[in-house]
Amino acid sequence: MMRLTRISIGIASVALLGTCAPVTTPKSGDATAAKDSHGPLPSARPVFARVSGDRDLADIAESAVDGVVNISSERVRHLDDGTHGGPFFSDPFFRRFFGEHFFQRPMPKEGRERSLGSGVLVSADGIVVTNHHVIKRADAIQVRLADERVLGAEVVGSDPETDLAVLRLKGEVGKLRPLQYGDSDKLRLGNVVLAIGNPFGVGQTVTMGIVSAKGRANMGVVDYEDFIQTDAAINPGNSGGALVNMRGELIGINTAILTRTGGYQGVGFAIPAAMVKTVVNGLVEVGEVKRGWLGVTIQEIDSDLASAFKLPSTKGVLVSDVIAGGPADKGGIRRGDVILSVSGQPVASTAELRNRVAAAGPEAKVDLGIIRGGQERTIAVELGLKQGERTQLGALPEAGALGGLSLAPLDGPARRRFEVPAEVEHGVVVIAVKPGSPAQRAGLRPGDVIVELGQEPVQSVEDFRRRYLKAGDTVVLLIRRGPATLFFALRTEDEP
Repeated sequence: MMRLTRISIGIASVALLGTCAPVTTPKSGDATAAKDSHGPLPSARPVFARVSGDRDLADIAESAVDGVVNISSERVRHLDDGTHGGPFFSDPFFRRFFGEHFFQRPMPKEGRERSLGSGVLVSADGIVVTNHHVIKRADAIQVRLADERVLGAEVVGSDPETDLAVLRLKGEVGKLRPLQYGDSDKLRLGNVVLAIGNPFGVGQTVTMGIVSAKGRANMGVVDYEDFIQTDAAINPGNSGGALVNMRGELIGINTAILTRTGGYQGVGFAIPAAMVKTVVNGLVEVGEVKRGWLGVTIQEIDSDLASAFKLPSTKGVLVSDVIAGGPADKGGIRRGDVILSVSGQPVASTAELRNRVAAAGPEAKVDLGIIRGGQERTIAVELGLKQGERTQLGALPEAGALGGLSLAPLDGPARRRFEVPAEVEHGVVVIAVKPGSPAQRAGLRPGDVIVELGQEPVQSVEDFRRRYLKAGDTVVLLIRRGPATLFFALRTEDEP
């Protein structure tokens, strides 16, 4: 099973020596035979040795490695809470086996956890960008430069929502060769890139690949995702390292890999330089990242929703709720609107909308291109400061019918049982869903509150049943689930 994993290395207080596969060299007779039967052996020079005019690949790599550093962080864990012996120490069987005298010996009061990762110099005065998870909760951080100098570092700021952190080198930093930012927005599929970092703690390493995809999101790594995907070999320890283009410019920070084994499988992800630059500037200049906030709940549009809302395609994102008094509410955005663009830039997914709004920043004035009632229009909105926007990522479950539902009035007992907040003023509660039924296939769950049917409020169980039975082939339900509201397009012809 494939899993997405961040790629720093955690090690114990003793050194970790990695293993590697044995290297087999052919016997001289084998090489001779190959030469005699097939002519001269091919040159060992890589196909991509020259990829940018007359500039040699080695020149690019050698100029870029000076801007990449190795990071080791240490965290002290206090073990005086009675659990430092591990779960076995409280097991009666083990206590009898070893004898009580064994457990009465003094135990260490603290342990040390160390992790290895990479970082990138982005200024001549010692600013380093790396991943948040590389230095998370670290008590001490050391940075090894390309010239083998080791310096201490302090955390300037960290942004878990993008998994980025900024460090500042301590002491006399001397002459540094930072990487310059490249334009990650101009990357094209197939562009050759280099990944530079410290995989497995073996030391600085350069690998080569291409840009496999752009704009990867909904991977579940961080809140704000717009990853560059590459097949350049990225392994544990590469976290925070550089992805550079063929001009030696920083176009991404390596962050995660998709893997079955925990190692390289040809699918790596990097945070684009455009996002990195914004986060770094915010942390260095004001100590935080200020993001724009729209104040909506949004969701992807599947084919059933597109049909139910009479949309020409599944492009854009659907507004399933508008926070009262928020920027979208003040600007005139309504539930059921479909947002197609932000200031002229098309929006293809919920992640893309969130990234564009966040990057615009608070107090920015944006023009939202929307569809409402089948008509396209533009609405101007002044963004606020992000304060917990609620977003449903990913597509909705496959639609089905309502057979198998058990409903109850939204009364006191139902509210207490399913913890429905007072702000949900009307609707009916789903109290049970029959296994294997169309309702279960639809993704409905006990505790869901059906607040609208056909974009009209549901007042009672009888009101819901009457209107559902008169509905056409497809009915649109608005569901309140926890703090979020979601649209479901259900095909009533699937009713058994």
